[in-house]
Amino acid sequence: MNQITLRFLITSTVFAGVLGASVLAAEAGPELKAEDSLVRLAAGNKRFVAGTVSHPDQSAVRRTEVAGGQHPYAIVLACADSRLSPELIFDEGLGDLFVVRNAGNLLDDHVIASLEYAVEHLHVPLIVVLGHTKCGAVTAAVAGGTLPGHLPSIAESLAPAVAMAKKKPGDPVENAVRISARFSAAALSTMEPIIGEAVKEGRIKVVAARYDIATGQVEFLE
Repeated sequence: MNQITLRFLITSTVFAGVLGASVLAAEAGPELKAEDSLVRLAAGNKRFVAGTVSHPDQSAVRRTEVAGGQHPYAIVLACADSRLSPELIFDEGLGDLFVVRNAGNLLDDHVIASLEYAVEHLHVPLIVVLGHTKCGAVTAAVAGGTLPGHLPSIAESLAPAVAMAKKKPGDPVENAVRISARFSAAALSTMEPIIGEAVKEGRIKVVAARYDIATGQVEFLE
């Protein structure tokens, strides 16, 4: 082996090591606490409701920063409804939130795997399961009847929450929105092996929340 080849191999090895370390550092991100994340989410939503949004982390500089790695401070499992966008209602930008969305903010294997990735590899300290008022998926599940295509799978997933909601006084859709979010948050809190273990060790908190599409306000549910 000649000296040029040797120098190339050494340089390549060093570069690969530095690059790998930088990627791991970017993924790990800063040490965060769930309580701090909740405070930041609440503050951002307060600005959104008041119409005093600051649109942080949306510049070309921020885009360059997050190109090297992500370290969001909260995970949001939200509905796919077009009237709800977590980055907007919490007044955040690129790299701040790890968002997973589907109709009804429901759990399935792909959703859970996505959340596990953010917990295990990005070390995010907070998961928010975010339901919302006038949810079409919940409304359809409460109404019952025959649904086309793959829509029955959504109604089936919501069935336990709907059944409980109908036994309570008040609007069954509103009740089901709250119950479903709480059900999912409770299920995630004990979901083994990744999220449940993180909850036991105090590395993550899972909370349910409800977004009011008329007022813009997010209510964190007990």
